[in-house]
Amino acid sequence: MSQDQKERLYLFDTTLRDGAQTSGIDFSVAEKVVIAELLERLGVDYVEGGYPGANPTDTEFFSEKRTQSATFTAFGMTKRAGRSASNDPGLQGLLSAEADAICFVAKSWDYHVKVALGCSNEENLESITDSVTAAVNAGREAMVDCEHFFDGFKANPGYALACAKVAYDAGARWVVLCDTNGGTLPDEIKAIVAEVREVVPGDHLGIHTHDDTGQAVANALAAVDAGVRQIQGTLNGIGERCGNANLVTLIPTLMLKPQYTERFELGLSEAQLKDISAVSRTFDEMLNVSPNRHAPYVGETAFATKAGIHASAILKDPQTYEHVAPEEVGNKRRVLVSDQAGKSNLLGELARLGVEADKSDPRLDGLLAEVKQREAEGYAYEAADASFELLARRALGDVPSFYEVQSFRVMVERRHNALGELVSVSEAVVKVDIDGETRMSVAEGNGPVNALDVALRKDLGKYQSAIDGLELIDYKVRILNGGTGAVTRVLIESRDTRTHKRWFTIGVSSNIVDASFQALNDSITYALLKAEAA
Repeated sequence: MSQDQKERLYLFDTTLRDGAQTSGIDFSVAEKVVIAELLERLGVDYVEGGYPGANPTDTEFFSEKRTQSATFTAFGMTKRAGRSASNDPGLQGLLSAEADAICFVAKSWDYHVKVALGCSNEENLESITDSVTAAVNAGREAMVDCEHFFDGFKANPGYALACAKVAYDAGARWVVLCDTNGGTLPDEIKAIVAEVREVVPGDHLGIHTHDDTGQAVANALAAVDAGVRQIQGTLNGIGERCGNANLVTLIPTLMLKPQYTERFELGLSEAQLKDISAVSRTFDEMLNVSPNRHAPYVGETAFATKAGIHASAILKDPQTYEHVAPEEVGNKRRVLVSDQAGKSNLLGELARLGVEADKSDPRLDGLLAEVKQREAEGYAYEAADASFELLARRALGDVPSFYEVQSFRVMVERRHNALGELVSVSEAVVKVDIDGETRMSVAEGNGPVNALDVALRKDLGKYQSAIDGLELIDYKVRILNGGTGAVTRVLIESRDTRTHKRWFTIGVSSNIVDASFQALNDSITYALLKAEAA
C-alpha cells in the first residue's frame, strides 16, 4: 500500500479528564494548561480537557481555548430524558464552553439505562440524538462515548448497536466504543467491533479501553485491527482503578511496527516520536512520581541488558536484540554507552530549546559529562527545561553574571503570638553582590521557602523591574532515598504574569532548604536571561 493509500489514525488523549480520576491526582488549572502544552508537544489530535460545569477547575479551564493545533474537546453527559436540549443546563454548559468539539458520554447498556438513568430505552436514544444534533448545529465536532458498550453488547446486542447507530445518524464524527470496566478480552473486542462496523463505518469508530486485565493496549490494537480509526488513552496510562490504555506505548507501536506502518499513518512526526521519552518523564515529574523504569519504549531499562551472552551479542549487533532502535523513541541503550550518541541527544535538546551549538565544540563534552554526573546525583532535567538551559548556556559562556549570592540564612521560630496562639514564623536573610555592591534583604514568609523567595527577590537593584511579574506557582518535593540523610529533589514552576510564560527549575541536595534555594535561584536567573534577550 502506498503512502497516499494509507489510512489515518487519530489519537484522542483523555489525561486531563479520565486520567484526573486516578487516585491521588488532582490537577489545578495551571497544571492542566502545562499538560495541554505537553500533549501538543507530543502531537495528539484531540485533547479532552475535562467536564465544564462539573467543578470550578474544569469550568475555568474551558473559559478559553487551551490548544493551538489539537482539537480542544469538552466532555459531558447527553441531555436528560424529558427535557429539551435548550432546557438542559448541562448540555447548555457544554455548548457555552470554549471548545472545538464535544464528547458526550451515553449509556449503551440497557441495564444502566433503566437503573442509572431511570428512563426508557427509547428516551435514551432520543437524548443521544438531540445532544449530538445540538452540538452539530452549534458548529462543534460531536462525538459519543458509548459507556460500557461491550458489556451492553453482550447483554443486548440490538440495543447497543442502536445507540451507536443513532449517534452516527445524528452527525457524530466519532462513535467511541468504551470498555469501561476493562474486562473485555482482545478476541471479544475484535469480534464485536466487526459487528458494529455493519451499522457505523470504521472511519467513524473509536476505542476507549481500561487496563483492569492488563490488556488495555492490546485491546486498543485489536480494535484498530478490526477497523476503528480513533484511539483514546492517557499519558503513561494513568486513570481510575488500574488505568487506561497507555498512549506512550501505543504511539511507538503504531509508528514503528510494520503491520501498522504499512497500513496507517498518524499525525506525528519522527521528531515528535523521538521526544516521547522526555514527554513521559516530564509528565511523571509533574505528578511527583518516579518514572516506571521498566515502561515499554521509554523506561530507563527498556533497552538495558546485564552482562552475559545477550550483552556480548548486543555489542556486536544491537539490532538483533532490540525490537526498535532506542533513538527512535528518544531513549538510549544501556550496555554500551556511546559518547557520540549522547552528544547527538544533547544537541537535539539544545536545538529544541533554541540554544545554538556546534557539534564540534569541545565544551559540549564537558557539558555532557556534567549532565550525566548531575543526573547520577538526582537531577532530572526532562522536567526542568529552564535549569537545563541555564546549565547549557553557562557551559557555552552565554549566561551573564547578573548577581552572585554570597550567603543566605533561614530561621524558623515557633512561638505564641499576641493572641496566645501557637504559630510558626519563618525569616530569611539573603546577601547578594551586584556590580561589586553587597545588598542584604530580610523577609518573613509562609514557611522557609516562601521567606527565601521573598528575600531573594526583594532587592535586585537594576534588575528589579525585570522580575516584577515573576511568581512561584507550584512547588514539589521528592525524597530520592530514605533515612535522615536523604537526598531531596525540589521542582519549582514559575510564571511571568506579564507574558504568561511558565518554566520549571530544579534543585537537589541533602538539605531541603538548599535544594529549594537552588531552584529559586535558577528561576530568577532564567527570568533575567529571558528579559535581557527580549
